Amino acid sequence: MPQSTEPCVATVLARKGRDEIGAALASALAGLLPGAGTPAWLDPGFVLDIPFAAAPDDLPGLRAALGARAGDAPLDIVLQPTADRRKRLLLADMDSTMIHQECIDELADFAGLKAEVSAITDRAMRGDLPFEPALRERVALLRGLPLSSVDAVLAERITEVPGGAALVRTMKANGAYCALVSGGFTLFTAAVAARIGFDEHRSNTLEVAGEALAGTVAEPILGRAAKRDRLVALRGELGLGRAAVMAVGDGANDLAMLAEAGLGVAFHAMPAVAAAAHARIDHGDLEALLFIQGYTRAEFVA
Repeated sequence: MPQSTEPCVATVLARKGRDEIGAALASALAGLLPGAGTPAWLDPGFVLDIPFAAAPDDLPGLRAALGARAGDAPLDIVLQPTADRRKRLLLADMDSTMIHQECIDELADFAGLKAEVSAITDRAMRGDLPFEPALRERVALLRGLPLSSVDAVLAERITEVPGGAALVRTMKANGAYCALVSGGFTLFTAAVAARIGFDEHRSNTLEVAGEALAGTVAEPILGRAAKRDRLVALRGELGLGRAAVMAVGDGANDLAMLAEAGLGVAFHAMPAVAAAAHARIDHGDLEALLFIQGYTRAEFVA
């Protein structure tokens, strides 16, 4: 039985300060959407909302059509129903999502093992290796590394992805709860969550022996299932429906969390993750997650 149409919106995002959306392209994209209304700028020249009406099952095909029309232009395009567009709960991955780095790879660099550990990390994030055994294998290589290396990595190497603080602060100012959920380690998530302003953080615990890493991680390991389970638990605690939840991540261990959210966003993600997610951001920074919720730049909390 065909689905009935419902109000939807296409958000077209160019890279701030680098590429603009011209009037001709905006008109052409709107022309591909059924029942398109008057486009509205969320950030003049750079982020455009186009209202239209469609059945939910039609959105992937319409997204593909808009992408084909945009051609090689570095645009992110997200199509979604307008109902429950502004989310009340955010769950975010940390490594390569809220920060640029993979923390375990940076720790491995202090042990002279970055290439070896990074190769395992990449395979795990692509889904070629199960996350939990891959994490144990990498952590074992760090045995004996001084705890001071953690402080050095935090101080010298960890950099936040632009837009992350605005994302969390703006959502919290509008009543949302924000959780950092990571397959990484509490030694890092505690610091990153505090810097950015998350309400909570969940991750794995590196075990220590004296003033060095023991080469083991406390069980049970927080991986793919645990990320999804925390989303479900928070949704229940806050009395929210699925549509009120946004999740964002880049790796295979984020897939279950992204699927469980009302809007799961693949952020500069591995190909399999980008293909499976409800939405994908390939060019922009984390401000994009505010724009796709319908926030204008004037509404951002600095």
